[in-house]
Amino acid sequence: MAKDDKKLYDLVDSSSPPQILIEIKFVFALIHPDFDPRRFENAYSDIIRLFKGEYPGYRASNTKYHNLEHTCSVALALVRLVHGLGVDGYHFTPRITELGAIAALFHDTGLIQTEDDMDGTGARYTVGHEERSINFMKDYLAAEGFSAEDIEECTQIIQCTILDLSLDEISFNSDQIRTMGQVMGTADLIAQIADRSYLEKLPLLFMEFEEAGMEGFESPLELFKKTEAFYHSVARKRLTDEMGEVGKAAQSHFRERWGIDRDLYGEAMQKNIEYAKKIETDCPDSYDCLKRSLRRKV
Repeated sequence: MAKDDKKLYDLVDSSSPPQILIEIKFVFALIHPDFDPRRFENAYSDIIRLFKGEYPGYRASNTKYHNLEHTCSVALALVRLVHGLGVDGYHFTPRITELGAIAALFHDTGLIQTEDDMDGTGARYTVGHEERSINFMKDYLAAEGFSAEDIEECTQIIQCTILDLSLDEISFNSDQIRTMGQVMGTADLIAQIADRSYLEKLPLLFMEFEEAGMEGFESPLELFKKTEAFYHSVARKRLTDEMGEVGKAAQSHFRERWGIDRDLYGEAMQKNIEYAKKIETDCPDSYDCLKRSLRRKV
């Protein structure tokens, strides 16, 4: 396949945590040639165990949208952006790069239930799950010997994934942590919206919203019909106004890593939103029509 024809999903299998880890470590080495990835690798392994129900005291992840694939994809997006920023001349310290990548691994752990919590699924914690994620991260990192400063700054980075929280309300320890928070918030959004099955997964997101008691969506069809508006008025606005457009660094990453001088995340997001708009036009009031128009089963 010619490089001009490459899509985001042609590069790394997003459904394979081992393949994603290989790529993350490769990019780590591009960013910091002497970087020691062992603490990240240990956390990555434990996150996989957690989501699979193999971590002591916890049930397996049972949210179908915010799942292991999403978490791993966010971690990959984050290190790609860190690399791209470095190519563009902005360099994080190895320590802050590690904290950012670890924050990505833990940012949705609040949606996982303890083993004695048998009521529904983890989706009922959707509202406020970031605080639960932070609490899990704090316990884990403390047990692994991370410093109090590490834990505090990892907390600040995860807080940047709270969609309705302005970064001005977060007391960052440094400008580098603020910028890493912007990378984290960006990675969380672009990894979702650029997913090749993003539109097919929206009914799964509706199920999570419904269990959480979130208002504003009466059906999967209504959620789908509001997707374009969400992208432009919420996601795109946040990426620009709050996250400082650090997502633009993706193009520099893909150029240096793959020889592809394009923003593959941006292209994938735009393609999904354009297709959502087309389906909304073709199927204004029919969920059955919408399902027939979607390209993949999930």
